[in-house]
Formats: sequence, structure tokens, C-alpha cells
Amino acid sequence: MTLSRVLPFATDLWTHRELLWQFTLRNVELRHKGSHLGLIWSVLNPLLMLGLYVLVFGYIFGGSFGVLPDETRAEYALGIFFGLTLFQFVGEVMGVAPLIVVSNPNFVKKVVFPLEILPVAQVGAAAFHLLISLALALVSLALFGRSIHPELLWLPVIIAPLLLLGLGIAWFFSAVGVFFRDIGQVMQFLSLALMYASAVFFSAAKIPPEFWTFLRFNPLLLAIELARNTGLWGQPINPHHLLYLYAVGLLACALGHYAFRRMKPAFADVI
Repeated sequence: MTLSRVLPFATDLWTHRELLWQFTLRNVELRHKGSHLGLIWSVLNPLLMLGLYVLVFGYIFGGSFGVLPDETRAEYALGIFFGLTLFQFVGEVMGVAPLIVVSNPNFVKKVVFPLEILPVAQVGAAAFHLLISLALALVSLALFGRSIHPELLWLPVIIAPLLLLGLGIAWFFSAVGVFFRDIGQVMQFLSLALMYASAVFFSAAKIPPEFWTFLRFNPLLLAIELARNTGLWGQPINPHHLLYLYAVGLLACALGHYAFRRMKPAFADVI
């Protein structure tokens, strides 16, 4: 059985890898085009958001994760930073996905152009900012954390299925957004709901049992908990949660790619 039959999206990505790289760089440049600080905003934005959330939830509401008995404000801030970093990647993909195809009508009219790379390039740009935020989180961990744990090496393994999930979201909603333009407004609410359903500001252990029954299937929540537990607290990784993440990521990616390919022939008629 060939790779193209098992993972057809992988074949598309490899075939158009050079064009994909060019469009990813283009999306990164367009995001900061016209601003005086340029890429510096990729560093300032997560730091400003971190400061705001730590002030509100850490000092005003006295939040804590409660993992360690002597948890400091700095450790609480780092825990939020890890959570926000992963959420902002998914939130950014959800926010731009419905407009990816609609905002590029010229490419839709070109029969030979591989439209599949447009959503992937947006995910690539979001992943670029994810890496910057992760680098800031690691630097902050080295400066303000208790120690660098060996379990931190699990972080790339935890991030990988999240990238697959982002690809599936981008492919599916960019295709659906062609036919249902109002979905962009719905995604704003879903993104906000996802943030609070993913335990960004608190530990998953604090979720009431009646809600945990449903929220335990949220892959972003599990990814955030795995990243914090291994990177910040130095706890052993939960293999069952990790396997679930990869299963959901691969399934979402495959289904999103399939849906995009099935709806793609009708794009030109609608746009």
C-alpha cells in the first residue's frame, strides 16, 4: 500500500513543498507588512497578552495551578504562557481558515493551481509564530523556573499532533467558508469558548467531574496539560493522552484534506 493511499495529504505537501514554502514566507511577511516594528510584534504580542492575563487571573483573582504546594507567581505565569502559546496557534488557524480560499479568487480561477497549499501556508505562518512563543517560554523557564527538566524533550512530540490538527481545521473550514460566509463570525465565538474549555488559566484537575466527562476529549486541553506537566513541572508524560492526540491529529488532518478535495471542484462556481 503506497503512502498516497494511506496519507494522501502527505503526498500533496511533498509534491508542492517549494511552492508551499514560498507562500508560507509570503503569509508571514504580509502579517507584518506596513508596521514599523515588523517581526518584533511576534515577540511583543505574546508578552503583552501574558502580562494582561497574569495581572487579571494571577493577582486580581489569585489564580494558581496547585500542582506544587509552594507555587510562585512566576510559575503560574509560565503555566499560562505554555497554555496561551498552544491555544493561540489553534485560535489563529480557526480565525483565518474561513477566509483563506475566499480571499484568493484569482488562484481559484486557475485550474492548475494547487489550492490545497493555501490553508497549509496559513498553518505554516501560524506555526512560525508558535515557535517564537515557544522560544520565549523556554527562555522564561530558564530564567524564572526552578530547573530545566529532561521531560522538556517531549515538547516537540506533543506539538506535532497539534500541527496535524491545525492542518485539518484549516482545510475543512477554508472549504466550508466558501459556501457559508457567516462561519467566520461563528469561529470567533468558538475560539473564545475553546480557550476556556482548554484549561489555559487553570489546571485540568480543577475541572468539575460533570464537565470533565466531555472536556477530556478536547485535544487542545490534553496538549496543554502534557506540555505544562512535562516542561514546567517535570512530570512523566501520559502515554494514553499522547496516543489520543496523535489519533485525533491524524484523523482530523485526513478528514479535513478529504473534505477540501471533495468540495474543491465547486469553488469556482461559488466564487
